Amino acid sequence: MKYLLLLALLSFTKPTATRKLVADKKLSTVTYAAKHPLHKWEGVSRDVNSAMVYNDDTKQPESVAVSIKVASFDSRNSNRDSHAMEVLEGLKYPNVTFVSSNVTANSDGTLTAAGNLTFHGITKPTTLRATHTDTGGKMTIVGTFPVSLTGFNVERPSLMGLKTNDEMTLSFNVVFSL
Repeated sequence: MKYLLLLALLSFTKPTATRKLVADKKLSTVTYAAKHPLHKWEGVSRDVNSAMVYNDDTKQPESVAVSIKVASFDSRNSNRDSHAMEVLEGLKYPNVTFVSSNVTANSDGTLTAAGNLTFHGITKPTTLRATHTDTGGKMTIVGTFPVSLTGFNVERPSLMGLKTNDEMTLSFNVVFSL
């Protein structure tokens, strides 16, 4: 009798239509922007590993995870990239990751992803805001957020006795095939 009741209840509830999507590495990038009193620069990673759980009923992501190798960032200056690997201890802490615990679709069309950012071996709760577009069978998620180097125990690099700014900006442009 218990099983009949359970089967009857299950027949009235519609299962959530979710599926795992993997980002298109050919179209996805993560960029950092940093500043020094004498100049500013960007480094781009085209080796973005990301997956999301997508709800086909709501047409929204439910969770997302991203991992980027520190060594994959290219600032178009090999000396700077080598020094960044030293400063960030890229051999000891090879990845920067973000794993969401919750993704919310906002009424203005943006997404808010609450989760944990792990950088330089330190994990901190972080909330990201992003926009998304659905075009041609692809969802593109774009956003920018600040990261404090000292907040993640990274010693700020210096040039000519002047240190880089503490805050750098991470920007993401991640594309998923729907």
